Amino acid sequence: MGVEIIGVFIPIILIIGAVITIIYLRKYSYDERRIMIEKGVDPSNFSRPRRDDTGPLRASLLLIGAGIGLLLGYFLDNAYHMEAVAYFSMLFIFGGLGLGAAYLIEEKKQRKGREL
Repeated sequence: MGVEIIGVFIPIILIIGAVITIIYLRKYSYDERRIMIEKGVDPSNFSRPRRDDTGPLRASLLLIGAGIGLLLGYFLDNAYHMEAVAYFSMLFIFGGLGLGAAYLIEEKKQRKGREL
């Protein structure tokens, strides 16, 4: 087998393995829940409380920060010929600022929810 064929099979095998893993995890969680119900135990006592879904907020602010960081890195590269250092540093700085902003917004929402 050539290197090219192995290079094609690796992503295919990884995707199939991830799908099979997810299917088995879901199957066993359903089986566990079914067995708990058969034994007379309330499964809601063992489940984690659901939080507000803030994943889209985090992802959007991270990507906005990364975009601004790449743009600023481009300007720094053109102005001071910094090459890759400008891109990576600005990407991480502004991506981190985006995640920090998401954290502050989530905390503000949680505080407002507790006060009501």
